Amino acid sequence: MNRIPSFLRRIVPALLVSAAAVAAPTAALAAYPEQPIKMIVGYGAGGGTDIIARVMAPYIAKYLGNNASIVVHNRAGAGGAIGFSELARAPADGYTIGFVNTPNVLTIPIERKVDFTWQSFDLLGNVIDDPGNFSVHTDSPIKDLKGLVAHAKANPGAVTYGTTGIGSDDHLAAMQFERAAGVKLTHVPFKGAAEVHNAIASKQITMAAMNIGEALQYAKGGTPLRHLGQMSGSRTNLAPNVPTFKEQGYDIVMASLRGIAAPKGLPPAVREQLATAIQKAAADPEFQAKAANYFAPLRYLAPAAYEAELKQSEAGFRALWKEMPWGDK
Repeated sequence: MNRIPSFLRRIVPALLVSAAAVAAPTAALAAYPEQPIKMIVGYGAGGGTDIIARVMAPYIAKYLGNNASIVVHNRAGAGGAIGFSELARAPADGYTIGFVNTPNVLTIPIERKVDFTWQSFDLLGNVIDDPGNFSVHTDSPIKDLKGLVAHAKANPGAVTYGTTGIGSDDHLAAMQFERAAGVKLTHVPFKGAAEVHNAIASKQITMAAMNIGEALQYAKGGTPLRHLGQMSGSRTNLAPNVPTFKEQGYDIVMASLRGIAAPKGLPPAVREQLATAIQKAAADPEFQAKAANYFAPLRYLAPAAYEAELKQSEAGFRALWKEMPWGDK
């Protein structure tokens, strides 16, 4: 009978412990995700953020592997603040992610006290960059921005416009337009773009201030909309026939970034796995084709570039707040 030498009996257990310690991180990484991932959207169902979240979720899951599944949860209200707050408070374990939208995630903490800033999140990648736009019902006598100004001057305060909330890109753009054109409009905030769409479709409001991608999507769905102008530096490929605000004499450029984030403090390996899956999903030709069908203007930004963009934008909005506070009157 062979006997194990005494010196081997002493070192073999230590070697086994060391091997287990080395293998543990790899095993943990390979196991993620072991349960469904919640994706929080701070706006109502049927809006631009909700739609792109539901279109993209299966592709992120595909590239995460391990039979991953992602379930979208709508937490609408307060211009996105309800959803952003829930995301910031969630455990940083990789099982809660969500969309964060500019300028709201930047402007809300400037305007009022909330329990988040953009630094409350681990940024995983930006997906959408959708320019602002004004749309009216096709029954409206308003044909362009010149007509909007004439109508507003003839009827001070009578022109109502819907947005996704106070401090949203739509709200800030409308305020800039009021100042530039010397008119007074009446703001009607909603919980999401779908509610704005319903209000303009039923003629409850005069004008919908919504992103051009969302407006084109609703028009394709049968809503009779006339787009007055897009707030991009030049005409986008999505809407080559819609003039810019600049073309019509108003130097207003505004857009909404829609990116994916998680609560601050993700395990590095999980953060890398999520960021890589989002990058691959954004580059997936099948996903890109579906996004184009919904008029979603894609602009992927890796986490570092996304952070730089938010930092620069925040500085601009803080300067704007000093000049033109946007809390509703």
